[in-house]
Amino acid sequence: MSPARLVAYDVLRDVEDREAYANLALASRIREARLDGRDAALATELAAGALRGRGRYDRIIELSAGRDAAEIDPRTLNVLRLGVHQLLGMRTAAHAAVNESVELQRRVGRANAAGFVNGVLRAIGRSSNEEWDRRIAERARSEDDALAAITSHPSWVLRALRDALRAEGREGELAELLAADNRPPRVSIALLPGAGVDPETLAAGSAADEAYPALSATGPSPLGLELSGGDPARVLARVGVPEGLARVQDQGSQLAALALTRLRPVSPGERWLDLCAGPGGKTAVLGAEALRGGATVRANEVSAHRAELVRRSVAAVAEAVEVVSHDGRDAAAFGDRGAVFDRILVDAPCSGLGALRRRPEARWRKRPADLPELTALQAELLDAAAERLAPGGVLAYVTCSPHLAETRVIVDRLLRRRPELRELDAKAAVRGVARGGDALDLAGSAPSAQLWPHRHGTDAMFIALLQREA
Repeated sequence: MSPARLVAYDVLRDVEDREAYANLALASRIREARLDGRDAALATELAAGALRGRGRYDRIIELSAGRDAAEIDPRTLNVLRLGVHQLLGMRTAAHAAVNESVELQRRVGRANAAGFVNGVLRAIGRSSNEEWDRRIAERARSEDDALAAITSHPSWVLRALRDALRAEGREGELAELLAADNRPPRVSIALLPGAGVDPETLAAGSAADEAYPALSATGPSPLGLELSGGDPARVLARVGVPEGLARVQDQGSQLAALALTRLRPVSPGERWLDLCAGPGGKTAVLGAEALRGGATVRANEVSAHRAELVRRSVAAVAEAVEVVSHDGRDAAAFGDRGAVFDRILVDAPCSGLGALRRRPEARWRKRPADLPELTALQAELLDAAAERLAPGGVLAYVTCSPHLAETRVIVDRLLRRRPELRELDAKAAVRGVARGGDALDLAGSAPSAQLWPHRHGTDAMFIALLQREA
């Protein structure tokens, strides 16, 4: 039996039984199994693909098996999900997909269910993707239910995404967005200021080395590179980037940090605060920018473990960054009594609906009932930050979610509570730092900026900028 398939199965069980993050579980399981590059790539595609497609695959399994997915033993159900992904989502030969799944069932589940796995997968393999989607649609309760099942999104997530696009006058892009959520993203790299080389030069040098996957200076972030494949650490070491000055980071996250740091020139001595810093990607961009301009950054993270991740992330710019661990709503997070900050980033905990490409398990883990607690926390963090914003200072509110309850609703309520704040044009700020500048397609009449995977190739990052009146 293929070791990659066993690793993929173990990842699915880790996600369900231990609520593990798929990317962390994958890395750990691949290391334990000592998979080489090819098998590691196969395990990644199997696990991530089965998780992304779980909603659709479960409907197909139910139609083929004649029973609800909840009635199938969880071990067998995960074997079937992996098998369906190979049959309908990959180029695996049907006999190989079925035979490997039967062997996997004998290894990890009830051996007497191997015949069930064989029969269900053989039946699934006899119909095309188009035929299965037609059957799903015929049995759906509504058009939304059909679209949600076929695109493997929970119905409430589909409605939230539609509402956010409608607010921009772009509801017609919904199908394109849902499809983008199901495409594995390319690896995105941030090359920090101070690396001694620009992304374009680095990409040109990488392209000349045929032995390694190429880096390309593409995407909307001026710090951004995209990697066509391979281990990012090895490729970056190969092209000579100083350790710590390049890291894997979505370009939407890069732009969110740069919108704050490059909104206006930095005055030496400025004090900046990253209130919710973990795991430290945006903090590293802030630190590199602060180091260039003579500013300092206080990075606060409520979790001590994640605060340690922040310290590692900012090691190359540590002289400009102080890392502390407190609840962002407490005075201790801000340091000295009465301390104020010229720029504050509140990258608030959120539903994460903007990163479904990268976190395939998130769509099945979140519930609408989670939102009231999250939005209350977001509001409390913003109020705490606003209290410590210096006159003339700028507060950036960022979420990796396009859900209106976590974006415009939060900002509009903050502005009503805090008349001393006025909203700045975040669209202009983002266009001002982005590759392509004014050509960057940021829709809607609100001054905040919403990035999208289908439109910008980034996570669906929301960015609002607010200034305290002097």
